[in-house]
Amino acid sequence: MIRNVLTAAALAVLVLGTAACNTVEGVGEDIKSVGRAGKRAID
Repeated sequence: MIRNVLTAAALAVLVLGTAACNTVEGVGEDIKSVGRAGKRAID
């Protein structure tokens, strides 16, 4: 049961992530965003 939920969540993240960044520039922006969020969480 938990494995199915985790698989569905991972697939959803993959699909949404792919749709959100269609270009290499978009991927770069997403990575920067994750870095900024991590820095804010640490601070």
